[in-house]
Amino acid sequence: MTITEKVAYIKGLLEGLALDDSKPETKVLKAVVEALDDIALTVSDNEKRIEDLEGYCDELDDDLGVLEDEVYGDVDDDDDYDDDDDGVISVECPNCGEEVCLDDDMDFDKIKCPSCGEEFSCELSDDE
Repeated sequence: MTITEKVAYIKGLLEGLALDDSKPETKVLKAVVEALDDIALTVSDNEKRIEDLEGYCDELDDDLGVLEDEVYGDVDDDDDYDDDDDGVISVECPNCGEEVCLDDDMDFDKIKCPSCGEEFSCELSDDE
């Protein structure tokens, strides 16, 4: 049963009790059931609105996906950056040509090649 159906059932039970309308307890019970009825209607309206908004958000997401494809094209994110980038930079030794791996903590003015043992300096641009 939906919440509105449950409240309608409670209303029916209350009416079936044939309570005396002049008693304060009856007035309180009827007021509580009326408040429940209002709450149930509000909840039902909100559920409908949420359902509509979810559909609208799905449409917006689809439209945004189409727009992104048109603006950015088919971009493969793996080509732009390495997710496993650990701050290691590779440079070529000017003496022997071997690849030397550098990390951010090294002194780039005094780099010692592990292959030939020669010392060299390295300048990196801002994008490196």
